Amino acid sequence: MSAIKLPAVPQEEGFSGYLREVWKFPMLTADEEYMLAHRYQDHDDTEAAHKLVTSHLRLVAKIAFGYRGYGLPMADLVAEGNTGLMRAVQKFDPERGFRLSTYAMWWIRAAVTEYILQSWSMVKLGTMAAQKKLFFSLRKAKRQLNIYDNGELSPEEADQVAEKLGVTGREALDMNRRLAARDFSLNTPMPKDEGMEYLDTLSSDAPSPEALVADAEERVLHNGMLKNALGELPEREQEIIKARFLSDDPITLEKLGERFGVSRERVRQLEARAFKKIQESVLTQHSAA
Repeated sequence: MSAIKLPAVPQEEGFSGYLREVWKFPMLTADEEYMLAHRYQDHDDTEAAHKLVTSHLRLVAKIAFGYRGYGLPMADLVAEGNTGLMRAVQKFDPERGFRLSTYAMWWIRAAVTEYILQSWSMVKLGTMAAQKKLFFSLRKAKRQLNIYDNGELSPEEADQVAEKLGVTGREALDMNRRLAARDFSLNTPMPKDEGMEYLDTLSSDAPSPEALVADAEERVLHNGMLKNALGELPEREQEIIKARFLSDDPITLEKLGERFGVSRERVRQLEARAFKKIQESVLTQHSAA
């Protein structure tokens, strides 16, 4: 996939030319897409992957354009979206019955939004799902509630936004402040305390050394339990679990069925049975610990 050559994404002044270029790539019919996806999956056909990717570059541009209000270059947003698209092509399973565009749009959005969150400020925003939703929904919610002032939210406005987005008023206020003014350097001197910087006033949110050790021990314990549970499975069920859940590139049910000489449905049944055995084994080990 890294060998695929895509049109260069120019800076803002040349972006319209890039759009004209990607619109030249033809759209694929459902049958063409199905055939190309199998050629790539079964034979690692780079040409097939190239056609799948380039036919969806306009989708990347459209999604990236929707995030243009976050102060980042469109060229960077599109480049990140293209990375998400290529990842989607790698993971796409044509046997599931939906089109690549439906599947790829989630990978593209994920790549773009992660880039925005990482780039927005030197101090990272929260990465929890609720924080991400608030970050990308706050402006839209304010427009819908006819709140157009870019300054501080009033308590009433914060409550309105909070109710609409399912967060607390404090969370709405804090995120609005982050969006209203980009972060300054933490090494900026404080105005009234000579020799002090804003960095000196921040408390650390990092876990204590004791908590880090406890977390590490818990991970080792859980990994050991999983390893023990996996070792109790028959060899074929072990292979299925490893191929489906423990691999960087999961294998489809169809391919596993071909490997074992059984149907896709039979592999699914074996997978479900093995997963249940693992859950029961881990619960038993937890009780005994």
